[in-house]
Amino acid sequence: MRRSARRGLTDFEVRLRSSRPGIGFAARITATVLTEPPYPITSEELAAAVRALLRKAAADVAAACDPADLATARDVVGEHLRAKRSLSTDPPVEFRASLALDLPPEDQAAVAALLSAQRQQAVTDILRRQAAEAVASELADPVALLVRWIERDDADWSKLSTVLADADKVTEVFARYKPEHERTVEHQALEVLREFLASFPEPSQKLMLYTLLAAGMESAQRPQLALKTKALLNGHTSSVLSGET
Repeated sequence: MRRSARRGLTDFEVRLRSSRPGIGFAARITATVLTEPPYPITSEELAAAVRALLRKAAADVAAACDPADLATARDVVGEHLRAKRSLSTDPPVEFRASLALDLPPEDQAAVAALLSAQRQQAVTDILRRQAAEAVASELADPVALLVRWIERDDADWSKLSTVLADADKVTEVFARYKPEHERTVEHQALEVLREFLASFPEPSQKLMLYTLLAAGMESAQRPQLALKTKALLNGHTSSVLSGET
């Protein structure tokens, strides 16, 4: 009975769905019966029941595996089938299994085509995002926006005053655009700090703020940043002095 059951449980095939619709795995499963005979059912019935149970167990796990990562799929499905199982017979018959998992040639071609399409789409997305970031960065400057308008073939110079009036509004919209990598807490804090500094328009107020900022950096043991802030402070001092003269 053991030999007869083994013949029906060696290298039986199963087609398994993957996480990608239309792409699947081909597996060959070998089961090992752990319970000693005699068995409560015939060897043919035993082999059929074990095959059905193992096919379902493999299918349940393989459906979540990515065919583009065949090595991981082999590990996951193989580990799942190595667990000890038993048939609900009286008495129970215990068994475990191993498998060889692969991709049929047509599915290998499908995976290659899928990865190629994903790479091409990724390049397209990156180029589109870079172009959007470059345009947004340029048009956040009112002067650049005005140059863009002047360079148009159909630029109507009689509308220049209207364009100048709307330039600040348009550039403000572009200035609020932030790429994904600039949406961190640090960049948000930088925006808050920029708004805070801009809320003190008088040169004397800015001098006071930069002086306090440099002193705070020195207290925080950031001498290099304090030096950079003092350089900005010197620039404001020069502009104030030139304004007074």
